[in-house]
Amino acid sequence: MSYRKTLQLNNGISIPQIGLGTWLSSPQEVENSVVWAVEAGYRHLDCAYVYGNQEDVGKALKKVIPSVVPRGDLFITSKLWNDGHRPSNVEKQLDATLSQLGIAYLDLYLIHFPVAFVPDRGLFPERAGKPDEVEIDVETSIVETWRALLALRNTGKVRAVGVSNFTIEHLKAIIKATGERPTVNQIEAHPLLLQEDLVEYCKKEGIHITAYSPLGNNVQGKTKLVDYPEVKKVANRVGASAAQVLVAWGVYRGYSVIPKSVQKERIIENFEQITLSREDYEEISEIGKKNHVRFNIPITYSPKWSINVFDEEIEKEAEYTVKLE
Repeated sequence: MSYRKTLQLNNGISIPQIGLGTWLSSPQEVENSVVWAVEAGYRHLDCAYVYGNQEDVGKALKKVIPSVVPRGDLFITSKLWNDGHRPSNVEKQLDATLSQLGIAYLDLYLIHFPVAFVPDRGLFPERAGKPDEVEIDVETSIVETWRALLALRNTGKVRAVGVSNFTIEHLKAIIKATGERPTVNQIEAHPLLLQEDLVEYCKKEGIHITAYSPLGNNVQGKTKLVDYPEVKKVANRVGASAAQVLVAWGVYRGYSVIPKSVQKERIIENFEQITLSREDYEEISEIGKKNHVRFNIPITYSPKWSINVFDEEIEKEAEYTVKLE
């Protein structure tokens, strides 16, 4: 049984510690998985405009609200996509998201990436002369977009606003310009990507971290985290699955975790929490101290984003850097 723990954000509202991720879930899969998750006790659902499946999440919400759970008991997150960064487009894309989900408000709205694309040319606008690249909007800064998100708090359409995939540099820039800290920074975080400096900075600044891809992912065809011998060893010792151990590793660090699955048994299993000892946690953390792997790097996408977001070695060849202000 899950502990159903909630954590308080810096604006006073609470976020359930374990949520369901919906990235890379096909429409029919996501409808089923959201229903199964809510029936299993999940109250935190993570969505995004760019996932292309919010209408199907909305179908699931109609099946569970209010018959399984009242809307007020759910914590629903979505994210502003890169083509909506210009201030005049921010609320428009929020409205589109609310319409797709079939709800009146979001509990949390995030800037998905600190990267703007030219607007009004689709989710991945093709760059002139370079059909394998997207066209970056070099005019719109993350500070401008952040100000527009802050303004949404007065509309009744969002309870909290935050960011995703932001580094310490990005966070410092928007805080310096506005004096307003995000409630949440959603980041890729797992034992192969410790990001200890970022985790410590967010803790010091009162910015809650939500970890996506807490089980890693297989988009690069590398060894899955659940197959690492260190994870299996701890799993055997505590009598749990490797996935449960990885979720518990994130929980040990004090943030919220959003594992994604479309299989009913695994959705239920991921929600059945275990607790790691410090020894267990340290043993698993050693994986990332000797083997740094970030799975989610935009310059490796197809189409490619020629922008340095995280300052990984592979991003050094990028043409652009994030426009701070």
